[in-house]
Amino acid sequence: MSGSHNSPNRAFPLERTRNIGIAAHIDAGKTTLTERILFYTGMIHRIGEVHDGQATTDWMEQERARGITITSAAVTAEWVQLEEEGVYKAFTGEKQRVNIIDTPGHVDFTAEVERSLRVLDGAVVVFCGVAGVQPQSETVWRQATKYNVPRLVFVNKMDRVGADFNAVVEDVREKLGANAQPILIPIGAEDTLKGQIDVVNQKAVLYSDSDLLGSTYEVAELTDDQKEVAIAARESLLEALVDADEEIGLKFLDEEEITVADIKAALRRATIANKLIPVVGGSAFKNKGVQYLLDAVVDYLPSPVEIPAAEGTSCEDESVVVEAPASDNGKFCALAFKLWSDKYVGKLVFIRVYSGTVSKGDQVWNSRTGRKERVGRLIQIQSNDHKDIETCYAGDIAAIVGPKNVRTGDTLHDKEFDIMLEPPAFPDPVISMAVEPKTTADSEKLADALQRLAEEDPTFVVSTDEETGQTIIAGMGELHLEIIQSRMEAESGVRTNAGKPQIAYRETITSGANGEYKLVKQTGGKGQYGHVILKVTPTERGAGFSFNNRIVGGEIPKEFINACENGIRESLNNGVILGYPVVDIHVDLVGGSSHDVDSNEQAFKIAAILAMRDALANGGSILLEPVMQVSVDVPDEFQGDIIGDLNRRRGKIAHIDSRNGLSQVKSEVPMAEMFGYATDMRSLSKGRASFSMEPLRFEEVPSAIVERMTEQYV
Repeated sequence: MSGSHNSPNRAFPLERTRNIGIAAHIDAGKTTLTERILFYTGMIHRIGEVHDGQATTDWMEQERARGITITSAAVTAEWVQLEEEGVYKAFTGEKQRVNIIDTPGHVDFTAEVERSLRVLDGAVVVFCGVAGVQPQSETVWRQATKYNVPRLVFVNKMDRVGADFNAVVEDVREKLGANAQPILIPIGAEDTLKGQIDVVNQKAVLYSDSDLLGSTYEVAELTDDQKEVAIAARESLLEALVDADEEIGLKFLDEEEITVADIKAALRRATIANKLIPVVGGSAFKNKGVQYLLDAVVDYLPSPVEIPAAEGTSCEDESVVVEAPASDNGKFCALAFKLWSDKYVGKLVFIRVYSGTVSKGDQVWNSRTGRKERVGRLIQIQSNDHKDIETCYAGDIAAIVGPKNVRTGDTLHDKEFDIMLEPPAFPDPVISMAVEPKTTADSEKLADALQRLAEEDPTFVVSTDEETGQTIIAGMGELHLEIIQSRMEAESGVRTNAGKPQIAYRETITSGANGEYKLVKQTGGKGQYGHVILKVTPTERGAGFSFNNRIVGGEIPKEFINACENGIRESLNNGVILGYPVVDIHVDLVGGSSHDVDSNEQAFKIAAILAMRDALANGGSILLEPVMQVSVDVPDEFQGDIIGDLNRRRGKIAHIDSRNGLSQVKSEVPMAEMFGYATDMRSLSKGRASFSMEPLRFEEVPSAIVERMTEQYV
C-alpha cells in the first residue's frame, strides 16, 4: 500500500487506521459490543458488563448508576485478522488500529451522536434482533446519512427469545430505505445460536460454548441446510454488487469468473460509496460473532484516505472551498468536536486531525477567533484513562489539554492554512427549568459549574430570567436536565433545587400585517423622534427570522437602519400572547420619518420595538408548542390501554406495527402532556412497556389551552 500519505514516525499507516462509531437506539447493546471488542483486541483483560456498572466506556458515575451511556467515549484498539484455512480475508496478518467512539442511545443525548458522526469515517449501527428498527435508530441513521458516513449493520441479541434476523434485515430495507445485504448470517437463534454463515467465503464460523468468553471459534464446512441459505444470500449479494459496482458489473457481463477477492473488493467499494450496507448477525453478550464483525470493519469500512478530503471554506471568503486531504505531509487542520473537563487534567479538547500533524508545544490557530492556541499536552484517550503522546497524526482522534478559547465545532489549523471546517449542527433545547443553589456556599460555585457544563454540551443552554432574576437551564429532555443536576453535585459539589420543568413554547403569526409607531418626546431641550412602519409576513415552520430594508428616498436615514433592525430583533424575544420568543417571520422595513434634531438611534430602536408589537397584535399571533414523536414498545395485551392513554394526552396515533406478540405504537404527542409519562406507562403495562421520544416539530396550541394558560399567567 502507498506510504506517500504517511509520516515515517507513525505507528500505524493511514491505510491501516479505522475511525468508527458504535451507534443505535437505547438498549440495543452498543456498550456491550464495545466491551467485547476491547476484550478480543487485548485492550482489557476482563469483560465488564453494563448491568454490573463495570463497562469500560460507561465510566461516569451517572452512567454506572443508570446502566445507560450519557457521554460518547473514545477508545483505541488494535486488531489482526488471523489466517484461516480456506477463508479469504483482505488484510490478513497486518495489525490495524481501530479508533472507536461508543455513543449514547437516549434521544436526550443526541448531540453526542451528532458530533461523533461528524468526525468519524464509518459506523457500526446496532439493532436489537427482537425489536428491529426503533425510533432512535432512525434518528441515528439520518444523522449518519447527513454526514455521508459508510455503515455496517450488526443485528445484536440474536440469543434473545423472539429474535428474527431476516425480519430485522427487512426492517432496515423498508424503514430506512437501505440496500442491506447479509454477509454473516446467524446459525440458529435464541438458545440455539452457535455461530455464523460466512456468505462471502461460503463457510460456517462456530463459536465454542465451552469457552464462555467466546475467544475461540472454528471455521467449518456448511451443512446442507446452511449451504442453501448461504447460496441464496451470495446470489442476492452478487446481484446487488453488480448493480452498485461498475468493475464487478463488467466482469459479470463478460461472464468472467468472480472470485472471493473480487466480491470483497467490490463490497468494500460499494460500502464506502454508501451504495450498500453489509449486515452481520450475532450476540455481543453471548460472545458470538464479534471477531468476524471486527474483520468486516477492517474489510469494508474506509480508512481516512478512502473518503473524500475534508472540505471547508476560506476564513476570508466563505464562497471559496478549501480541501484538507488526509496526509501527514499536508498542513495541519483539525476539528474540535468535543470539550470535557477532567478533574485530574483540566479542560480537554477532543480533536479529529484531518491533515498534517500536531505536536506537544506547537502553536495552532483557531479560525473562529483568529487567535493562536498553544498545545500544552497531547493525550490519546482510552475511555477515562489518558496516555501522553508526542504527536498526533492525520486521521487520528486525540485530546489537547488546556486551550483557553476553543468551543465545540472550532477549526484548529496552521497559521498559513486558511480553512474553516463545517461544525456539527445541534438541535435547540425543548425543555427548561429554574435552578437555585441550596446554600450560600453552593451559590458561589453555581455559575462556574453551569458555564463549564454549557461549554461541554452544545444542547445545554443557561440564561437568566430578566424579570425574576432566576437562573434558567434548558436541554433536550427531563433526563438530560436531571443528569446535569447530578453532575453539578458530583463534579463541582454544587447542590441545587429545581423548579418544575417548563416547555419551550414559541409564538408566530398566521397572516401578514402592518405595524407602525411614532415616538415623539419633547421634554425641553433635545427631544426624541423616531417613526417606523413595518410589514410582517409569516414564513414556513423552521425558517427562522429574516429582515429586509425597503426604505427608499431616505425616509429613515441610513445611520438609523441598524437601530431599527436591532429593535425588531429585540422585540422577537417577547411575543404578545404570553411573552415567548417569536419565530418564523419575515419583516420588511417599509417606511417612516425622521427629525433633523431629535432623531437618534435609541429613538428608532424603541419605535421599531413598539411597531413590531403593533404588527404582531395585528397578525393573528398564535402560540406554538413542541410536539414529540413518541414510540412505545408494548405487549399486545396492553396495547389498547397505551393507545387510550396517548389519546388522552392529545396524542395522534401515526402507526401501529405488531410482531411476535409485541406492538410498536408510534404517535405524535405535545411535550406538555408527556411529563411523568414513564410512570404512567409502566403502571398501565405492569412494567412491561418501554418508550422513547424525540422532538418532531412545533404546532399551534389549541385556543382553549391558550386561554387557560393566559388566565394562569395573569
